[in-house]
Amino acid sequence: MVVPARDEEHTVEQLYAELAIALDELDPEWEVVYVDDGSVDATFAAMTRLHERHDNVRVVRLRRNAGKAAALDAGFAEAEGTVVVTIDCDLQDDPAEIPRLLAKLEEGFDLVAGWKSDRADPRARRLLSRVFNTVAGRMSGLRIHDMNCGLKAFRANVVQELPLYGELHRFIPVLAHDRGFRVTEVAVRHRPRTHGRSRYGVERYVRGFLDLLTVTFMGRYRHRPLHLFGGLGLGLSTGGFAILLYLTIVKLTGDAIGGRPLLTLGVLLVVVGIQFLSLGLLSELITSQHVERMRALARRDAPVDEILR
Repeated sequence: MVVPARDEEHTVEQLYAELAIALDELDPEWEVVYVDDGSVDATFAAMTRLHERHDNVRVVRLRRNAGKAAALDAGFAEAEGTVVVTIDCDLQDDPAEIPRLLAKLEEGFDLVAGWKSDRADPRARRLLSRVFNTVAGRMSGLRIHDMNCGLKAFRANVVQELPLYGELHRFIPVLAHDRGFRVTEVAVRHRPRTHGRSRYGVERYVRGFLDLLTVTFMGRYRHRPLHLFGGLGLGLSTGGFAILLYLTIVKLTGDAIGGRPLLTLGVLLVVVGIQFLSLGLLSELITSQHVERMRALARRDAPVDEILR
């Protein structure tokens, strides 16, 4: 278990008690890694008390509030099991749902995300979340109902490959899907918040949309950037050449074109299109060099003793 928390002093111990009820019968050797993400209340003290009383509790404390992505990444680095489950510390996700996620994982999936199908949040937040998840699904190609549910189950090799930074924790299913892992979701119970306050607002969805552009670009065009920049460049250049060809024909008929705004637009489209093409070619050059360098490092460091063919 990996549990990121910030200013959740009232829920730390209650969450552990509910986790124990849900997991003791499944695996007596389960463990929980609490990550204190720069709390300013007594959250770390509550985690420390649990650590002193229970052998299966470990605590990671970040020096400052680094965000949920950094907290999860720190927790993943400490987790040692073959299966990793994440859950928020606010008690809105029900630990009793964890066995259902693990059962779904055993069906052959690599990541099982919770889906808050009956969400216990204000109407405005539910509406914004629905719009966000719809847009994210269309742009990323992964059609699930809830990208950002805190309750998820992973195989260990998934969390080892996730590039978590900034606020990319919202798109963990997309990041895993882009790397070829099998992703699905399970409807889970969602409970009203009883302690603390939500830190999500409209501005988070705006930042989330910008992060979605990053994830979409990295997922679709990371290894073929010319397909994006080259496509834009060709489109703009073609439009510009068409405009300039039309103006050339007009000029040959005797009409003046020097004062027409269309001339400026045509030249601008051609110049910008060529710049996009150049950017795509440079990106391809950088990508190819990076791939060759990583392949050479992998071959050099590979502990190959003997090969029989």
